[in-house]
Amino acid sequence: MNENIDRDGHPSLAYRNQEFLDTSDARSLRILSEYLYPLSHFRKERVHDTIVFFGSARTLEMGPNGRYYKDARALAQRITEWSDSLHDTSRRFVLCSGGGPGIMEAANRGARDAGGKTIGLNIGLPFEQRPNPFITPELCFEFHYFFMRKFWFAYLAKALVVFPGGYGTLDELSEILTLVQTQKLVKKIVVVLYGTTFWKEVLNFDALVRHGMIAEEDVELFDYADDVETAFRLLETGLTKYYLEPDKELPAIAKSRV
Repeated sequence: MNENIDRDGHPSLAYRNQEFLDTSDARSLRILSEYLYPLSHFRKERVHDTIVFFGSARTLEMGPNGRYYKDARALAQRITEWSDSLHDTSRRFVLCSGGGPGIMEAANRGARDAGGKTIGLNIGLPFEQRPNPFITPELCFEFHYFFMRKFWFAYLAKALVVFPGGYGTLDELSEILTLVQTQKLVKKIVVVLYGTTFWKEVLNFDALVRHGMIAEEDVELFDYADDVETAFRLLETGLTKYYLEPDKELPAIAKSRV
């Protein structure tokens, strides 16, 4: 059957022609769909801002790095409970992850433990990446294009918590830090690197400063945390300062930069 002709013998509508939509000529339509489809759902669910959790898909609850899974779950629950307690109902810091297993699952699971909505921005990959069962169904999305998925990570994010991870986590962290450094993100964003020992071994920011590759102030774009309480306080303080009470002077809290 000719895909250009419908069952009544009339030319088919282009936007209903699957053969055309799968071609390179229609790539821009597919890209636009990965912008508009989440946008329509976020508007319907009244999601205005997010806290994004990044981290390895390989970090399992009962695995050798299981403490990171447990901490991510506990932190996601804590921050969701705090968010739901806010009097300002126009702003809810909804937990968002990459939608897969490991740290992503832990974040979605913790938010659901607290009874909150939680977002999963999944992407089709040949291994590891499958939507976890803890994502709010109306907020579970499947992406083909990495850059559109990254757009939705960055666009709504008011805070970022990065647990230990591999190439994908490093890529996502670098993307956000670059956008902040170059002021492509004009908003304030709280960035917490969870697991000081891991991050200082894997990424030598001091060496980047020493070699003149980044400025000294660029290492002020993030903080370290090694426990749920410290991470929560960094998030609570930063989000309150930048978004809830931007005109109020808040007391400083201890920051781990050692």
